Amino acid sequence: MKLRTALCSTASALSALALLTACSGGGSSTAATSSDKPLVGVDYPRSDTDFWNSYIKYTPEFARELGLDLKTTNSQNDVAKLTANAQTFISQGVKGLAMAPQDTAAIAPTLAQLEAKKIPVVTVDTRPDTGKVFMVVRADNRAYGENACQYLGTKLGGKGKVVMLQGGLDSINGRDRTEAFNDCMKKNYPDIKVFGEATNWDGAVAAQKLQTRLTQHPDIKGVYMQSSFALSGTLQVLKQKGLLVDPKDKKHVFVVSNDGIPEELKSIAAGKIDATVSQPADLYAKYALYYLKAAIDGKTFKPGKTDHDSTIIQVREGLLEDQLSAPLVTADGGTYGGVPSVKSDDESLWGNNLG
Repeated sequence: MKLRTALCSTASALSALALLTACSGGGSSTAATSSDKPLVGVDYPRSDTDFWNSYIKYTPEFARELGLDLKTTNSQNDVAKLTANAQTFISQGVKGLAMAPQDTAAIAPTLAQLEAKKIPVVTVDTRPDTGKVFMVVRADNRAYGENACQYLGTKLGGKGKVVMLQGGLDSINGRDRTEAFNDCMKKNYPDIKVFGEATNWDGAVAAQKLQTRLTQHPDIKGVYMQSSFALSGTLQVLKQKGLLVDPKDKKHVFVVSNDGIPEELKSIAAGKIDATVSQPADLYAKYALYYLKAAIDGKTFKPGKTDHDSTIIQVREGLLEDQLSAPLVTADGGTYGGVPSVKSDDESLWGNNLG
């Protein structure tokens, strides 16, 4: 871009016309006519959590690595904004679109429109309830709930009370984590009472509901928060209640989260929470763009093991999902209810490599 600017500012009048096209089309997000790089769009679902802010950070890095031009929007957890953003991308001539619809039912009409225009779509973190996309890039969210259940069930010795701070039940993620946690508890730890609290991924709501439950049931010994959106509020409530104590203290409340953000890993090391599931923000960004490029290049995929430590499954006819690795993370790297874990300071975790 600097070279083109210099040329434009010093060229003679005779050559100015010839240079006009080069000077007017040098940005990194220009259409394919001004670049050999395919133009793709990525809609960020929100920017109010550390997890999604990390995804936002990784996306342009991997776009450059994969040789893609990039345009981005942010739908701010609003399906109407996501629909409008998709229209913008269509008008800009994108060749593929990655999105993470939080309302996995309401996105169907938008997916149908994109399919009609032959614009391949990759959904990240969430899977549409209906409609076709080229690939879903996601981890096994049922495993999140099961792993949290096995950890808490083991730590509580199969007895006691726990609070589950659910995400949004209009999301496949919230439903998968909730159903799997409940199913696992009923099957393996029937003497543990689970209080399910719907929060719609809202940290303030989660904190208020946790505080109410702890007031009503001061003998609660476990908390499963389905995402790090609830981390700050949970720690604050436990501190107010005098329960933010060392794991060896009998008053300790065992807390399991989902995401693997740096703050969670630090909190595990400090004994403030006990476990999380490392949802791969870096790999979500990488493979969303990888599959968009593959779609543009005319490649196809089928169920089975991949070359990047994941498994592609067929969810339903015409819908594939690449389930990326998402390990349980604990302070000691032990095995809980048959579930292995990695230590919170493990350098392979993306949350330890953001610096």
